[in-house]
Amino acid sequence: MNIMNANSGGKSLLLALLMAWGIGFHVDAFGQGMPKRVLVVTVTKGFRHSSISTAEKVLAQLADKSGAFTVDYARVEPGDAQFKGADGKPDEAKVAAAIKAVLAEKMSADSLSRLDGVIFANTTGDLPLPDEKAFLNWLKSGKAFIGMHSATDTFRGHTPVDPYVEMIGAEFRHHDAQAEVDCMNQDANHPACRELPATWHVKDEIYLLNAFERNRVHGLLALDKEPNKKTPGDFPIAWCKEYGKGRVFYTSLGHREDVWTPDTPAGFKRENSKEVAEAYQKHILGGIKWALGLEQGDAKPQTQ
Repeated sequence: MNIMNANSGGKSLLLALLMAWGIGFHVDAFGQGMPKRVLVVTVTKGFRHSSISTAEKVLAQLADKSGAFTVDYARVEPGDAQFKGADGKPDEAKVAAAIKAVLAEKMSADSLSRLDGVIFANTTGDLPLPDEKAFLNWLKSGKAFIGMHSATDTFRGHTPVDPYVEMIGAEFRHHDAQAEVDCMNQDANHPACRELPATWHVKDEIYLLNAFERNRVHGLLALDKEPNKKTPGDFPIAWCKEYGKGRVFYTSLGHREDVWTPDTPAGFKRENSKEVAEAYQKHILGGIKWALGLEQGDAKPQTQ
């Protein structure tokens, strides 16, 4: 009887250990181990950056190499043959219809329900979202929004400001000539800045912004002088914030191809070192992981 009890006790202990190991494995394999699902939006209703195709490739590469997320695309390339008119130029009506259709499909309530986050990579203009309010409420429910460069040139110029602008944290006002700047790293512990130096030298098109409020965001990168005139001041470059239960990460860098990639596109004159592009990829990958809840970082506004 004692032997039987001992055997039963041993079996129970073994079963408990196996269950504990199994539960741990399940959490790792189906929690952190399962890649998040992200939609990359690159459609434009305004200016279209030549770096968009590069951005699409880089984001796919980061997804594949990190294993942290997968990407699908809401994209329309106006230069594709299917959109060209008799004169060989893009037919604006065909392009607009295609943009409306792809967003209706990819950003419907049903499609959003299967996603963990969205990336607006150099989007511009008033995008014909199926339901902007529903999209923002979806973000508030605990999803991720990541924006690069002209994501702040999207839904801009409205009075009062568009709810999208309130979500992202600012809107594009204007830019001057591309400039070499020294970005101050405001949070070296944050995943988006962990791999960056205290001062990061970059050449890019630097946005000056409207509707930005420092006390509503957690600063990540900033300038202490205007990029061209060198007037002292506070000029934000990148930040993060909470949005309801969701997370928002934005970086205004990403105009130039050589910011996005260490590979030099044909016909492009490289002016940033390959190391700058490698650092930028670490910057946005860290921001993406943070927004998706895969890495932790502060989101509280810093006190001045």
